[in-house]
Amino acid sequence: MNKFFKLPLCLVMTAVMGTAMISCSDNNSGNNNSNGLSDEEQTLKEVIIPYVDNTIIATYKAMADEAILMSDACTKAKETYLNGDKKKATEYVAEACEHWTESRKAWELSEAFLFGAAGDYNIDPHIDSWPLDQVALDNLLNNQKMMDAIGTGDFDYITSNLGYGLLGYHALEYILFQLTDDSHREPRNFEKTYSYSGQVVNITNNHMIYMAGVAQDLRNQCIRLEASWAGIGNVTTQKQEILADTEQEPTFDYGTSMKTAGQGGSKYTSYTVAAQELIQGCIDIVDEVCTQKIGRPNSGQTADDKNYIESPYALNSVVDFTDNIKSVKNAYEGIGYDGKNNSTSVSAYIATVDPTTDTEVKTLIDESITKIQAIPEPFAKNATGAQANAAIESLTKLSAALNKANKALLK
Repeated sequence: MNKFFKLPLCLVMTAVMGTAMISCSDNNSGNNNSNGLSDEEQTLKEVIIPYVDNTIIATYKAMADEAILMSDACTKAKETYLNGDKKKATEYVAEACEHWTESRKAWELSEAFLFGAAGDYNIDPHIDSWPLDQVALDNLLNNQKMMDAIGTGDFDYITSNLGYGLLGYHALEYILFQLTDDSHREPRNFEKTYSYSGQVVNITNNHMIYMAGVAQDLRNQCIRLEASWAGIGNVTTQKQEILADTEQEPTFDYGTSMKTAGQGGSKYTSYTVAAQELIQGCIDIVDEVCTQKIGRPNSGQTADDKNYIESPYALNSVVDFTDNIKSVKNAYEGIGYDGKNNSTSVSAYIATVDPTTDTEVKTLIDESITKIQAIPEPFAKNATGAQANAAIESLTKLSAALNKANKALLK
């Protein structure tokens, strides 16, 4: 999500959660089980726990694992390049591109649950702001004092001195990928100069130092996301050491908080409230894909709108949008990161109180995915086409259906 142009989700969620917390008492009026929960709350508890474990935490784990491999490959590429072996550096860059693609996929599959650590720790804008600030990057690459500081491997320096427009997936994407003929992507060959948007750029030592530094910073943020939801004691020793070295240990266990709704220490007063946040997270990303990611370039009203293209260097835009709506499918239908269905889902619950709305939501999720996938790459050349218009139409209907599902939770 690009935070340059959008208000933080927490402002939206404050209003939503306030309404939900006032209303949830009506949903808890059924018979109480032996654990003190109403039948509705017990059912939703059985929805939330696998959702946290199999969808949220598993997605963030995959994202962090790939980010570590990506960062390692970028560091090796830098070292071999600085030692004069450009051929070997190119091989490591190809490896980094593969891990960038996989880590990026997991991130896009997480955007239906940007609530929690992604917003509270500003991880979302830190790793996913676009477009790249090209002017600032050129200035940075020509500032040898700053580049020397980045090259020392100081964990804190990049985070403290580079703005969001120079960090994250898109900054790294710019260095790793090049567009050759606007129809396919390939990793950069560091034995050649490269051309993009009419500019011919000679790869320098500073490009490589910047690439490795940004990859390491991205790795740290991805690990922090996983640990924030899984609990610091439930990630690998390597990840714990990285967080300790960078002083980024999470201060709140978001996974436990959601799984223990209604108990002391949880930010959720009930499982109904937790389920409402689940659906609201889905609504938020559907609206963003509809009105921002596809909608702004589709409108093309200003130069900024026309250039508002996510993942343009890797030609990954349509994949990004598709995975965003797949994240909605996973969250709503109870699908884990491994593609397996959880035994329970919020969809199954909605089907018991408003089956028509549940069917509508699931139908529109699949329809939206199909229509987005029909948009040809490069998206920049097809943002105003009929396929993009069809996707926007479907996403608009999906948002309305999800809002009905959210209200159905209170029946």
